[in-house]
Amino acid sequence: MTDGPRSRLEQVSVLPADQRAALLADLGKPGRTWLRSAWRTQARPSQLPPPGAWSVWLMMAGRGFGKTRAGAEWVRAIAEADGSARIALVGASLHEARAVMVEGASGLLAIAPPEQRPLWQPALRRLRWANGASATIYGAAEPDSLRGPQHSHGWADEIAKWPRATAAWDNLAMGLRLGVWPRLMATTTPRPVALVRRLAGDPAVRITRGRTWENRAALPAAFLAEMARQFGGTRLGRQELDGELILEADGALWTRDLLDRCRVTAVDAAGREGFARLVVGVDPPAGDHGDACGIIVAAVDEAGRACVLEDATVERVGPERWARAVAAAAARWQADRVIAEANNGGAMVGAVLRAADIALPVRLVHAARGKVARAEPVAAAYEAGRVRHAGLFAALEDQLCGLILGGGYEGPGRSPDRADALVWALSALLLAAGQRTRVTGL
Repeated sequence: MTDGPRSRLEQVSVLPADQRAALLADLGKPGRTWLRSAWRTQARPSQLPPPGAWSVWLMMAGRGFGKTRAGAEWVRAIAEADGSARIALVGASLHEARAVMVEGASGLLAIAPPEQRPLWQPALRRLRWANGASATIYGAAEPDSLRGPQHSHGWADEIAKWPRATAAWDNLAMGLRLGVWPRLMATTTPRPVALVRRLAGDPAVRITRGRTWENRAALPAAFLAEMARQFGGTRLGRQELDGELILEADGALWTRDLLDRCRVTAVDAAGREGFARLVVGVDPPAGDHGDACGIIVAAVDEAGRACVLEDATVERVGPERWARAVAAAAARWQADRVIAEANNGGAMVGAVLRAADIALPVRLVHAARGKVARAEPVAAAYEAGRVRHAGLFAALEDQLCGLILGGGYEGPGRSPDRADALVWALSALLLAAGQRTRVTGL
């Protein structure tokens, strides 16, 4: 694994002892204090703002790279230097903006020296510095909240997971009307969603890329070794650790463009009456504590158009808890039926669902074909415009885009549990007459 560029502090730390001692002595006490505390000495070059004239800076890097710290330090430098600054802090939700960007371990409160720490006013969603600068938090899930306010700067965090990302970004950009030189910074782990593709392809956007390994000095060696062991050389590792924007897998049954085209405004449980049938698809874990139990809620209208309504998947829980999650999803949406795969421990699956006291029919489905073969006709229904997604289902869509024509899976995790649950649900709604699976009563 190659080393990336070091920070100034790291460069000093690896000097021979005699050279390091001489340098520190020459710096004197003020210089040594600056070396230990100033962000420009701690930061690697890729964490610092790019030089020159730019309006949008996209930092696209692997997990653990230090994106949040870089974003917070950029905001802090602006606020401390300009008392007229009005800064937007936008996360995927208000909760994430507060928990990560403001109150997190690398957030604005944690990185500020005690004597320069801004006043945090949670009820107003606002940070205020002593010189008059302020920053307000927003959630991308509510893009209209960005329609009226004006800002001089904006920090957009983890834009690849934003719901309604394009609307939120556009409203944020249109509100940058204050100051002499409005600027916007976006930090994200790269996923090839529409907004990230758009920014990455814009020649006016300044892009910084980086890998998890570049922050090795701040990360446990055991973590880095385990990440290399599990994900080194994989598609997921290239994206989540190396920070590589991978547009599409060759032969993928679903593409990001296809999924973006089928997205509609989220539907809540109150909209249940608009559908002719509604089912909950379930892909149970193989053992008592499998990685995840895929739980997907989908419905079909009288015209034969399906809609994926919710990804209620639960991870690393026992049979009782995942069965309760299925029952809760069925009750929440007033489902007509639960469709559950029973190839792995069919009797156990049936018993667990019965014990959850689900008050509606349950059908156990036994697969006669492989995962990808079962998924192909469902993918064709998407291509024909017969399926919609009520909002963004990032984890589910990552798995769908990892199913490869011919039988492979190159998505996150060891198994496409969410995608399997979706295939069972949509097969029951759209393909029941022609599907080659055997369905038995519970």
